[in-house]
Amino acid sequence: MPNLLPSQPCPCGRQANKRPLAYAACCGRYLDHFDNAPAPDAESLMRSRYSAFVLERADYLLATWHISHRPASIEFDPGVKWLGLEVRSYRLVDDTHAEVEFVARQKPATGPAVRLHERSRFICETGRWYYLDGDLT
Repeated sequence: MPNLLPSQPCPCGRQANKRPLAYAACCGRYLDHFDNAPAPDAESLMRSRYSAFVLERADYLLATWHISHRPASIEFDPGVKWLGLEVRSYRLVDDTHAEVEFVARQKPATGPAVRLHERSRFICETGRWYYLDGDLT
């Protein structure tokens, strides 16, 4: 499992004043403190889930996946290098539903780089956002 120092740039690429946010000030606060620091909105949850894939944090991915669509387990492909995340759009549908369109890029251990372009759906229950499902585009 990859390690990341709290002061290193967050894998999700979020910036403030054109500078990358530190992991601890960005997704790290959600990944490392899920029980008492849930992501405040669907975009933050999506970004933190991307960071969880980079860091191979199956615990966080499963905990933030809505129970109606949650897999029993998550396996990570060995040797994958995540190359970046681009959030294309964020739309609050209503108080408890949102959509995030993003492109995530990765390089498998063998073969060419891959783009994952998805329009994801999120639901908020009891003050927590969860990944529901998504459509690949």
